[in-house]
Amino acid sequence: MNAIEVNHISKSYGKVKALDDVSFSVGRGEVFGLIGPDGAGKTSMFRILCTLLLPESGTAKVDGFDVVRQMDDIRRRVGYMPGRFSLYQDLTVRENLDFFATLFGTTVEEGYDSIKAIYSQIERFNERKAGALSGGMKQKLALSCALVHQPSVLFLDEPTTGVDPVSRKEFWEMLSMLKERDITIVASTPYLEEVRCCERVAFLNHGRVRGIDRPEVILDQFADIFNPPGITHDKSMGCTEENVIEVEHLVKAFGSFHAVDDVSFTVRKGEIFGFLGANGAGKTTAMHMLTGLNQPTSGTGRVAGFDIRTEYEQVKKHIGYMSQKFSLYEDLTVAENIRLFAGIYGMKDHDISRKTDDLLQRLHFVDHKNDLVGSLPLGWKQKLAFSVSIFHDPAIVFLDEPTGGVDPATRRQFWELIYDAAARGITVFVTTHYMDEAEYCDRISIMVDGKISAMGTPDDLKRRYNQPDMDHVFTYLARQATRSND
Repeated sequence: MNAIEVNHISKSYGKVKALDDVSFSVGRGEVFGLIGPDGAGKTSMFRILCTLLLPESGTAKVDGFDVVRQMDDIRRRVGYMPGRFSLYQDLTVRENLDFFATLFGTTVEEGYDSIKAIYSQIERFNERKAGALSGGMKQKLALSCALVHQPSVLFLDEPTTGVDPVSRKEFWEMLSMLKERDITIVASTPYLEEVRCCERVAFLNHGRVRGIDRPEVILDQFADIFNPPGITHDKSMGCTEENVIEVEHLVKAFGSFHAVDDVSFTVRKGEIFGFLGANGAGKTTAMHMLTGLNQPTSGTGRVAGFDIRTEYEQVKKHIGYMSQKFSLYEDLTVAENIRLFAGIYGMKDHDISRKTDDLLQRLHFVDHKNDLVGSLPLGWKQKLAFSVSIFHDPAIVFLDEPTGGVDPATRRQFWELIYDAAARGITVFVTTHYMDEAEYCDRISIMVDGKISAMGTPDDLKRRYNQPDMDHVFTYLARQATRSND
């Protein structure tokens, strides 16, 4: 008997058909992938199978139980890691685990053997709040919480988004251990190396199943979506010898812990500068100092000509910023978001009005200026968020994992916007966990244990460390870390 049977499931939200006559099956103990571009219907399918959402038509069974008529039976048998929320950030590691165990009518002690291999890696941080853990440790805790009641089926909706490549590899090694225990695993992911870890995948697009087969077959059949052609970039365009970021011996200490430990580097005007590092390496702390959000313990830094220690308010006015976690207000319209951020950046009303019209025309958003941002497709939100971050023509734009969880084709479109900005002389300072994006940068620095371990062009770094691509370079350096990434 199959662990999962889905037959002709459909689900709509108003006029949007999220799932349209979807059918597939998953064998017991199989690692099965649900893949596809943003908005394909993957999350709706997960929520139906976990009994959090009712289908409009069709039937589905998990472990032989019907998702509509036998919800309680299914909920006792499944574990679920949703993409956006799986932990309570203000609860400690142990409190999160106790809460999820109680939710399923068990205890951590009863389920300890089923999570021991994973939980033992974070058990020494039992009293630390979940929000203070690195991405890799949050993964381990979330997976422990999903497994504490010993489920037979595990649903993972993009569980590694925002996590560095080394932690992602470790996560999938943990999943291989679960397979040995005959746990059925259904996962969605935007990372192609994770897609290849599945035994079979179902490709969803616009709510319909376009193909079910081995990963290599599907990735080849739909290469235009999963492996779009690379972007050519003239690295001399827009880049000058003028430095817009200058950092010397920068340190940020929290007690005896040096999150950033004696860092020095420069970034040129118009350069696309990749700032990489594993979770906990110190790159976010460094970025907070460069953007005026935090003060250094020692050392000096100038951004757009202003001292980050004494002129941080001026720094904020001369930079743009976009992150994965927050970039736009979803309950405001397109036009309202533009006006709000332009006002924050100190632009005058007549300039805002003129440039808003220009931006709407350029993005082909004229007919959507009064649409709520929350109603826009993810690719549109990205284009708008980036355009808003450079609306005031900053000297530098800081992009903190701006493409996390986004499909390859949409990420390619986003990088075309980055190249256009760089060609206009805007310096782009970007962090990313996609190593194919690292290849697009003019130069890269890689942080390990709070220090810059390597810096150079992608080609320079590959030659220096004798590695075939940036993923191997990153993994080679990150595995040399000696301090805990938490």
